[in-house]
Amino acid sequence: MKYTSIALTALIFLAGCATNGTKATVKEVPKVVKKEKVAVPPKPKKEHELKEVEDTNFSDSYMYPESTVKKAPVRKVAAAPVAASGTFSTMNKEQCIAMISQEKFDKYATMFGSEAASIKRCQMIKATQH
Repeated sequence: MKYTSIALTALIFLAGCATNGTKATVKEVPKVVKKEKVAVPPKPKKEHELKEVEDTNFSDSYMYPESTVKKAPVRKVAAAPVAASGTFSTMNKEQCIAMISQEKFDKYATMFGSEAASIKRCQMIKATQH
């Protein structure tokens, strides 16, 4: 396969080079632009009349059926609060304010809704620093 393609390429190259020294003159052929006609579909053989549509069979119960299968209520298991190990679980307001400024503590308290949430935020910040 490899040798065949190389041999064919060489033959084509040699055939193009095998001239007897004369240059062939290339005559310029004027370009003729032909306009193509757009095919128009033929007329239908028979004239069809539209039918009246009756929509008296519409039913809400068919279109929007009630689900007969009752979904079992999903019970949410109350997770016990997991106390973080080490110094994170014993952080209080003063330690949090000492770690971050009073301005940030107030900002977190207003953003999250309570001081307890801002203390949790301080615990998360401290956990990422270690």
